[in-house]
Parts: sequence; C-alpha cells; structure tokens
Amino acid sequence: MKYTLDAKEKKLGRVASEAAALLMGKNKTDFSRNTVENVEVCIVNASKIKLISDKITKKEYANYTGYPGGFAMQKMEDIVGKKGFAEIMRRAVYGMLPSNKLRAKILKNLTITE
Repeated sequence: MKYTLDAKEKKLGRVASEAAALLMGKNKTDFSRNTVENVEVCIVNASKIKLISDKITKKEYANYTGYPGGFAMQKMEDIVGKKGFAEIMRRAVYGMLPSNKLRAKILKNLTITE
C-alpha cells in the first residue's frame, strides 16, 4: 500500500506523527508491533513545512558517537543548509518510531521529496 502526505503549510510534528503511524501500520485492524508492514509513505513538499522562525535558529540535535569526546550538537539551520528539509523530516519521523530492531527497517519505507 502506498500513502502520499503533503507537508505544505503543515507543522513538522503533525506530518511526522501521521507518517510514523502509517509506517507502523496502526491504521490497520491487524496491527502488530513485531512486524514490518508492507507500506510505502511518501512525503512531498517537505521544504514548505510551517516552522516557527525561532525553531530554525534555536533547535539543536544531539549526537553521541560512543567514544570519549564524541558528543556533538548541531543546529537545525546547519542541517537544513547541508542536507535540506528532508533530513529534518526524517529525523522527526525517526524519533516517533519505537526504538527497537525494526526501526531501521521501517524507516526504509519512507521517501521524502522537497
């Protein structure tokens, strides 16, 4: 099954939570947490999402490599400048998926276009 979500003039979290629910298969009657659903979710117009102007400059993403001194903080505007709004959308959906072994497999069914 293929779903298309239009992110134009919508908030980041609203689109991401809807995409996460569809990727997990929560809209189906035979939902189970231990399976990867055969769905594809495509988010279009990711660059036209509605963001508060302060959020772009103040929001920070943390990354830790696991090594001593490997903690790094990145601002949202730096990520948008390097990788685009698709990366911001992907990270938002990633955070809304359950943190288990299926997360990476579920995320492969997500495509984002700007």
